[in-house]
Amino acid sequence: MAALTDLKLAEATELLAAKKISATELAKAHVDAIEKLSSLNAFIVATPERAMADAKRADERIAKGEAGPLEGIPLAIKDLFCTDGIQTTAGSRILGGFTPPYESTVSANLWRDGAVCLGKTNLDEFAMGSSNTTSAYGNVVNPWKRRGDNRDLVPGGSSGGSAAAVAARLCLGATATDTGGSIRQPAAFTGTVGIKPTYGRCSRWGIVAFASSLDQAGPMARSVKDCAILLRSMAGFDPKDSTSADVAVPDFAAALGQGVKGLRIGVPKEYRLDGLAPEIGALWEQGIAWLKAAGCTIHEISLPHTKYALPTYYIVAPAEASSNLARYDGVRFGLRVPGDSLDAQYEATRGEGFGEEVRRRIMIGTYVLSAGYYDAYYLKAQKVRALIARDFDEAWKSVDAILTPATPSSAFAIGEKQDDPVTMYLNDVFTVTANLAGLPGISVPAGLDAQGLPLGLQVVGRAFDEETVFRVAEAIEQAAGFSAVPQIRAGA
Repeated sequence: MAALTDLKLAEATELLAAKKISATELAKAHVDAIEKLSSLNAFIVATPERAMADAKRADERIAKGEAGPLEGIPLAIKDLFCTDGIQTTAGSRILGGFTPPYESTVSANLWRDGAVCLGKTNLDEFAMGSSNTTSAYGNVVNPWKRRGDNRDLVPGGSSGGSAAAVAARLCLGATATDTGGSIRQPAAFTGTVGIKPTYGRCSRWGIVAFASSLDQAGPMARSVKDCAILLRSMAGFDPKDSTSADVAVPDFAAALGQGVKGLRIGVPKEYRLDGLAPEIGALWEQGIAWLKAAGCTIHEISLPHTKYALPTYYIVAPAEASSNLARYDGVRFGLRVPGDSLDAQYEATRGEGFGEEVRRRIMIGTYVLSAGYYDAYYLKAQKVRALIARDFDEAWKSVDAILTPATPSSAFAIGEKQDDPVTMYLNDVFTVTANLAGLPGISVPAGLDAQGLPLGLQVVGRAFDEETVFRVAEAIEQAAGFSAVPQIRAGA
């Protein structure tokens, strides 16, 4: 049998059900792995005692024949999800030491189904970033290395801690959130699978808000099937979230194995950007060839407002962030820096409590919402957002799913692009449209670049049609046969 940390989630589920391994053994292997690879800084808080207690209860339920769908499966939770009795910081100094007395709906669903809590993963502060270098708790290190280059690489962001933990075999899966690509980009950078479901598919209740009309929770794991299993548990209508969709949650894993013969795959001509790295373009063409060979038909489509997606996103998201982060004032919870007056306390607390990137986005957001600029920027961006969504509505008349690259490059070295915010923002160029339109998108590892680093392909689907997205992703996964492993991992 493979090392317990090398098991995929679906494999571990089968072995636990057959009582060939115990939840306690599985949890202990991952607890030890987290301790051994603490240098990756993937976790802000590890919870070994909680993990072993959860695992013991899971073994008892398995013995009684009362196992849930995720019974005994060790998972990591992005530190944006509030967890009852476990510190939740959103990667920020201003929330340092905050321990919620309640549980997010998504994590509560996972515990209901028997999952084991390993701890809280690191992230860009308030989920703002594409590199996981803006966390108040330090950089997360990607377990992958370039050939002949020992520099530490970023794992992508904002869900870089979850991505690194999954890639390094520190957990069997992890929760993540995606506002403009924060699941799919780190998945591509770390050779893992990550899906952003349709907006409203997973409850946002108990998740620290960044941009409320864009944020969506989703899973990260090491296979398409594992993500399908996790999403079924995470998803569901929640009356506590006014944006939660009251739609049935299908058995996503059951959609796998059906093949993709006859599906129509769209290839948007606007995504063939000037200066697109040859390796990214070649991988995209390879993905097209794989889907053709699997029985799909390929159709060039037009998403004409794509060129406005990034500027639209970087108006809408900071505007919503400036509103959401107004609650952190040093009065009700989190950091408090005293001042001579209430206004001085607000200024001192926010100035000391927020990092540079968060302050930058708050300033942008406040500017575009201010009198005299609201119509020129925010209102116009919302109109363009509607046009971007309409482009997809037109595309669905002729195709069933869309194939694009996941990122414009492979993982870069920590600090390599840090001094240029615009270059950093371009990491989201292929992913933000799905958030603006509220559509499901998945990143699947599909190959290695010349430096030996993973590259991903993205599949985007119709709203609430994650089943087709999973089917297409599985076809790519099978054709790619991606089996490369990072140099830094448990058991290595």
